[in-house]
Amino acid sequence: MTATYHHIPLAQAEPGMVLSDELLDVQGHVLLPQGTVLTEAMLDLMPRHGIAVLPIATPPVSPDELAATRQHYQQRIAHLFRKHDPDNDRDWATGLLRHYVTDFRLGMEDTPE
Repeated sequence: MTATYHHIPLAQAEPGMVLSDELLDVQGHVLLPQGTVLTEAMLDLMPRHGIAVLPIATPPVSPDELAATRQHYQQRIAHLFRKHDPDNDRDWATGLLRHYVTDFRLGMEDTPE
């Protein structure tokens, strides 16, 4: 499977979406290969094969969008922990929580040591 994908219900699938993995029927036979661009006809036939959920490729995020998202998370974390003094060793629990939230949202390279 590709690294960027999500599963969506068949009812939410639209023509033009791209499969992130092979689409298998209930017997395990390949119906459509990875990378297939879905058409209306394909979507109409899927209920006959027992397909309820589709693995859809997520479009790549531009560097500008990624930077904006990271900035948003940084601002949100700063707001959530606005009363926490990172130099206060007595408030280690809040510091640890902030570290975990930052690690989760921004990745390990951006967390304070």
